[in-house]
Amino acid sequence: MSANTLDTLSDLVRRAIAKGADAADAVFASGTAVATGVRNGVTEELERSETTDLGLRVFVGNKAAIVSATTLEPARFDSLAEQALAMARVLPEDHFAGLAENSLRGVYNTNTLDLADTAEPDTKTLLERAREGEEAALAIKGVTNSAGSQASWGRSQIALVTSRDFAGTYTRTSHGTSVCVLAGQGEDMQRDYDYHGTAHLTDLESAAALGKKAGENAVARLNPVRPRTGHYPVVFHPRVASSFLGHFIGAVNGSSIARGTSFLKEKMGQQIFADNVTITDDPTRPRGLRSRPFDGEGLNTGLLTLIENGVLKSWVLDSRSARQLGLSSNGRAARGTSGPPSPSATNLAFGPGEVSPAALIADIKEGLYITEMMGSSVNALTGDYSRGASGFMIRDGQIAEAAAGFTLAGNLTDIFASLVLADDLVFRFGTNAPTLRTDALNIAGA
Repeated sequence: MSANTLDTLSDLVRRAIAKGADAADAVFASGTAVATGVRNGVTEELERSETTDLGLRVFVGNKAAIVSATTLEPARFDSLAEQALAMARVLPEDHFAGLAENSLRGVYNTNTLDLADTAEPDTKTLLERAREGEEAALAIKGVTNSAGSQASWGRSQIALVTSRDFAGTYTRTSHGTSVCVLAGQGEDMQRDYDYHGTAHLTDLESAAALGKKAGENAVARLNPVRPRTGHYPVVFHPRVASSFLGHFIGAVNGSSIARGTSFLKEKMGQQIFADNVTITDDPTRPRGLRSRPFDGEGLNTGLLTLIENGVLKSWVLDSRSARQLGLSSNGRAARGTSGPPSPSATNLAFGPGEVSPAALIADIKEGLYITEMMGSSVNALTGDYSRGASGFMIRDGQIAEAAAGFTLAGNLTDIFASLVLADDLVFRFGTNAPTLRTDALNIAGA
């Protein structure tokens, strides 16, 4: 995205101010995405999309309105500003609305976080990668069919200008591969998958390795047993362990706290996890899948420690939720073109634990090792938790036969307090967790 885009957005903001807005900001997003897919060697998906979106937000006193468009056309700027102002004047007041007080100043046009790759793969290369993944999966003995293999690439550009003299833009790219296959026949058929996404192609795991793991995972799930109903230890594979970070981050979202709809709303400064547990959010991680040089309100970003030594230290705040709580934004505003900013985490992660995954399960006489979860019944107000799951039995400290057809239930307050972390943390996704163990779940099975 060129400096001309920032100049054009600045012109839109100036016109809104000239027509009567007390403050204004404008955000522009453009993107290109290519998706390819094969199934049993036949091309099933081949799609390219190019999008542009523009959003203008204006403030008249404590009243705010947003209008959006799909093109950045200066000839339409006057009418956009007039529409936004007309809407703002008839809307009710919002005493917590407004631009961020401490936004950055000046022009920010940089890729210091190394978020953008230079190479754009052609569709032939993407299809070859998808086929490579599928072929590796189908080569695993016991795999009987393909549910599809995909390879994708995308580039997106974000630009934000505010009437408080901030103008910033950045670009990110994405490369991804996923493979999903079936093992077995008829009612005994089992499905599994593997996937990986990165900002740079050189960081992407090979399609063959992903396919091999997808095939092995599917075969390992054949002939599952249904565990007995009871209360016993449960261990979560990293690819599903990260779901607990999702439940946690929803509970510390500033908007939820301001509305009083979180089971953690009274827990600031209290022990939530074990005293060796840390949770951080880091938008400055180089090549991070959710990294960004500034947030959706033009605020500076930085490492945020949410849990330190098990203690809750911070909410996730944008400017509006911070004002509601009498606090200051910590640069966690996410922004689209058709809605106001809202609090959102970026690269979220547990810190690594102190024991190996093998040591984590070594003392378990009977338990469960979870590799997939489905459905969700989580009460944000009470923390009550219930999810379907599948994986493997743990017997005498070893992962044993496949298990399916059961539900996990408990309360997130108890689950968080009981979590024990392994030392196998890898920054592979936007939300990352090591292998986790909890002894605070009930199992509804046979």
